[in-house]
Amino acid sequence: MTADAARALPPLPPLDSVRRIHVIGVCGTAMGTLAAMLMERGYEVTGSDPMAYPPMSDWLAARGLRIRAGWDASNVPADVDLVVVGNVARRDNPEALAALERGLPSISLPEALRLLHLPEGGGLVVTGTHGKTTTSAMAAWMLHRAGADPSFFIGGVTRNFDSTYRLGGGPFVIEGDEYDTAYFDKVPKFWHYPARFATINNVEYDHADIYPDLESIRRVFRRFAAQVTEHLWVGAEDADALSCASAARCGVSTFGLGTTYDHGAAIIASHGASLRVVLHDRGGPPVESVLPVSGAYNVRNFLGAAGLVRGVVDVDLAGCALLMEGFEGVRKRLEVRGEVGGVVVVDDFAHHPTAVREAIRAARRRWPESRLWAIFEAKSNTSRRSVFQEAYGAAFSGAERVILSRPFREDSLPEHEKLSLDRLAADVEAAGSEVELIPEVDEIAVRVAAQAQPGDVVLTLSGSAFGGLHGKLLAALGERG
Repeated sequence: MTADAARALPPLPPLDSVRRIHVIGVCGTAMGTLAAMLMERGYEVTGSDPMAYPPMSDWLAARGLRIRAGWDASNVPADVDLVVVGNVARRDNPEALAALERGLPSISLPEALRLLHLPEGGGLVVTGTHGKTTTSAMAAWMLHRAGADPSFFIGGVTRNFDSTYRLGGGPFVIEGDEYDTAYFDKVPKFWHYPARFATINNVEYDHADIYPDLESIRRVFRRFAAQVTEHLWVGAEDADALSCASAARCGVSTFGLGTTYDHGAAIIASHGASLRVVLHDRGGPPVESVLPVSGAYNVRNFLGAAGLVRGVVDVDLAGCALLMEGFEGVRKRLEVRGEVGGVVVVDDFAHHPTAVREAIRAARRRWPESRLWAIFEAKSNTSRRSVFQEAYGAAFSGAERVILSRPFREDSLPEHEKLSLDRLAADVEAAGSEVELIPEVDEIAVRVAAQAQPGDVVLTLSGSAFGGLHGKLLAALGERG
């Protein structure tokens, strides 16, 4: 459960005097990105993490950061000015305790972003249960193409920039997450971000480890909406998103698939990895365009991103579609990892049932004639729980073959709170798909390689690296000749 309000910051040194920063939990994706941004800005950065392994360890080493392995009070340098504590560090973490005992100011990741990176007037903040990463990447790419020299901080690797961040001189695009952030900072990350312009893409129940119900999630989104200063764009097909947006004290505009929104669109046809659409800009004539994306959800993401871009660049909706030219997407978002023997292997981050359903629909639209395999790993704190047991059963509809892997990790949840893979397999089969329960990644790769046929598409759905399944599967397909 999140706190009711952000804490008061501890006494801090003058920010222009801060030179040396220690990052606890530096190998997390967001924390590593923050460390790299700080180094690029000229700070001396040290970092520690017990999970110091590739690819993040190599990525940080290439930028000059030597990671101190494990947790130890001695990892915190004697001359450090500021400590940034990641969500992985608990209250009894020896480095967090050492910082406290030495009187070193400790702040969370979003506090560090707000204090050291975000412009005083606020940024362009993308929120919602789904689509935040891709919407942020789209906005950053359109701003870059428009010559606005954007900065961004995104929870995924944008393929156009091959990075999770960029430091420019123009507007700052930031992915606003509703998850909490440190043991002393138990509020949603996005409450920390001053937002000039923002989106609420959609609002659904998620993060069952910290939110007890949907109403608790609505509450934090309503609070976010109330802090946007200039304009809020909301996915109006989602009743909960619309309800949360009603708390806004700024202008509010809508987007969605249809003709009744401020930004609307209708999909005409698919062309491989692109969609031909008709765009409806409130007050203007419909305009036909091509977007370099797959999936209806990505059309919605574009419409929200275009709203943000139009807040800072003089361009209409059709002009935003032109700025999307060359957009390459985000890694692990319907990302083609390779093709061997006519079998295409695709990776997607989906682990919430809505995301699973939409990823399968997008793959079916992109490869309409292919037999589609969906391979699912329950990794996240929510997907391992039974809260979505019923919803998952229908989410895989559209995939001819489904393989369910074992959960990413065992935990101490009571049995009745755990996702039942046996029950899920029965539900998926009843919905019309062939389904297998295969616990181990190596066995999955062998089974798929033995049975996949030229023209098949294999879609992996996981919030993790899935034990290297993609590389193992491509290797196994290659070995069969």
